[in-house]
Amino acid sequence: MFSDYYQGKRILVTGHTGFKGSWLTAWLRDLGAEVAGFSDAIPTDPNHFELLNTGKEIRDYRGDVRDYETFRDTIKEFKPEIVFHLAAQSLVKKSYQDPRNTFEVNVMGMVNLLTLVRECDFIKSLVLITSDKAYQNVEWCFGYRETDTLAGEDPYSASKSCADIVATSYYRSFLEGTDVTLGIARAGNVIGGGDWAADRIIPDCVRAWSAGDTVEIRSPMSTRPWQHVLEPLSGYLALGQHLSVSPGAVNGEAFNFGPDANVNQTVLQLLEEVSRLWPEASWKIAQGAANAGKEANLLKLSCDKALFYLNWKPVLAFQETIEYTVDWYRNWLRDPGQVSALTANQIALYAERAKERNLAWIQ
Repeated sequence: MFSDYYQGKRILVTGHTGFKGSWLTAWLRDLGAEVAGFSDAIPTDPNHFELLNTGKEIRDYRGDVRDYETFRDTIKEFKPEIVFHLAAQSLVKKSYQDPRNTFEVNVMGMVNLLTLVRECDFIKSLVLITSDKAYQNVEWCFGYRETDTLAGEDPYSASKSCADIVATSYYRSFLEGTDVTLGIARAGNVIGGGDWAADRIIPDCVRAWSAGDTVEIRSPMSTRPWQHVLEPLSGYLALGQHLSVSPGAVNGEAFNFGPDANVNQTVLQLLEEVSRLWPEASWKIAQGAANAGKEANLLKLSCDKALFYLNWKPVLAFQETIEYTVDWYRNWLRDPGQVSALTANQIALYAERAKERNLAWIQ
């Protein structure tokens, strides 16, 4: 995969104990990379990173991206060639509860990393993860393009817009024309096995249904670009490869990674599809949900730029995304000790699907 580009590369993943970070770390290890992770804590219980036992197989550094000295010491000790920056406060509801922390982590974490890049000549490439929430969401029916306005009405979205702008500013001011390459990745709503974050639809369902309870739903008619966790990760990895092998028009640019345009189902449609594979499923609409903070009802991404420059497009249809997700959780409930094999098998199955569909990155 990825023309064996990641074989033997020294790679730092910030936020490696989180949902996407743990999957990315597992995939990079499968690709033969030498991986280190930097995170401040184990964010959930249970936790995918811990179930994988990854901490014993990589360099597992702990620290806060706001702590410049600790972050600097970690980077200078490990000396990564490539950094995937995923560390963030990633929950919209939590951003209302603690906006200051959200802005500090998401904005100053980005500032600290980019400042350190200027000190460390061994770092050659950066893949900086922001969010589809970085766009000013006017809830139009077509996908946002990378040139559309960045803004945010809630603290989380605003912090991601700010982090995105910081990344572009540092690139234009200090990194353009140097040996360092940089790409920004914006992805939509990600689901998949191993996510136990609070106030996310799939983890909430798993917690409720595995205990025989009914899940409460806040916004049943809100639509989201649902995608399996491996979809944006394949995009991040493709972007990282291009930044080194053929930077050209890719360097310093932002890219959307989302599902096909026809994958934009409502929360209710998602639940109906999941319930087809989870017979115990039941749900109800939460009372007072409208007072929990503003939440977008419609959000879509255009991924034409990633297709044109990276030859990237998503692998899975909506039904396949649901099947992968439900299969992971159902198998975990039956045998929690098989998480490593289950995760590796899904990565291999995803790669096989990509091969069957002749996607460029699998070559």
